[in-house]
Amino acid sequence: MAGLHELRFTEEKPLLRGQDTELENSDAFLSAVDTDWKEHDIETPYGLLHVVIRGSPKGNRPAILTYHDVGLNHKLCFNTFFNYEDMLEITKHFVVCHVDAPGQQAGASQFPQGYQYPSMDQLAAMLPSVVQHFGFKYVIGIGVGAGAYVLAKFALIFPDLVEGLVLMNIDPNGKGWIDWAATKLSGLTSSLPDTVLSHLFSQEELVNNTELVQSYRQQISSVVNQYNLQLFWNMYNGRRDLDINRPGTVPNAKTLRCPVMLVVGDNAPAEDGVVECNSKLDPTNTTFLKMADSGGLPQVTQPGKLTEAFKYFLQGMGYIAYLKDRRLSGGAVPSASMTRLARSRTASLTSASSVDGARPRACTHSESSEAMGQINHTMEVSC
Repeated sequence: MAGLHELRFTEEKPLLRGQDTELENSDAFLSAVDTDWKEHDIETPYGLLHVVIRGSPKGNRPAILTYHDVGLNHKLCFNTFFNYEDMLEITKHFVVCHVDAPGQQAGASQFPQGYQYPSMDQLAAMLPSVVQHFGFKYVIGIGVGAGAYVLAKFALIFPDLVEGLVLMNIDPNGKGWIDWAATKLSGLTSSLPDTVLSHLFSQEELVNNTELVQSYRQQISSVVNQYNLQLFWNMYNGRRDLDINRPGTVPNAKTLRCPVMLVVGDNAPAEDGVVECNSKLDPTNTTFLKMADSGGLPQVTQPGKLTEAFKYFLQGMGYIAYLKDRRLSGGAVPSASMTRLARSRTASLTSASSVDGARPRACTHSESSEAMGQINHTMEVSC
């Protein structure tokens, strides 16, 4: 294991202070957290946007902003992940903002016939209105599928508003004619919920018709307005290429400038797309996490592993001094796979300083190399 360096990132005001006792009465705690969420309908250049928020901006600390996949809304996509105990421990230190794509929230009114649904570019262009409305200085985005595409587009158009991105199941490619024809044929032979399920879940999960698949089939059919969903589905399937390239591969290459963590489950429908996205991003600020036994929705099936990875991602940006594994009494001892993730963090990480003071957005490659030594920039980690 020569050449690997144990890295510790510190800040003057650590966010996790090492509580090692389990929360008393966990159910009561979760319900108390749920009552803190406030709903807002925000005017944007392309219509109203439904947003659910908890907390208020804290100094220079970014907000955590999420965007769900097509067929879901913020609850169906993120409730399991954000209600996971260790994730609650993280998010209580941030303002959290869940964005619902237009018309996808529970109880949304049906759009009128002929309504022109916003394009994927326009969905991204709606987000600065959210940032401005709440007074966020910048955000850490967490997106899944279509939501990951929207957040990536947002970061490309408004890079100064994005501190970091966690992109699950992202496909950076537009739909070609063959894909378009296959989608049309699928729509003729399958119901909309079943068509969406094939986008969300692995073939193995669908064949086995797991309880999770059955539950989501019922939720997609009953919670999300089907007409509105069809509009969002059509727009997502008509998306263009994200148009990103790894720096140095083409002249004037565009890429994501912030730290990025890509996440996908083994054999998930989006696996090939995420692998290709990884090949197009700057390897010095990209982490690629492939999760075994997680299926198509790792944030639902493996919230513990994803939370652990997210902790290290935040640590790499200077927001967490050290991590306490709540399952162990011996202190901050991460699992072996995530230790590898911590050790192989990129060299262009945000420099560590007080989150409430003036924080440089990112240190240079040369600065971080001097601080950390020569580190292998290959970020692919399986866990």
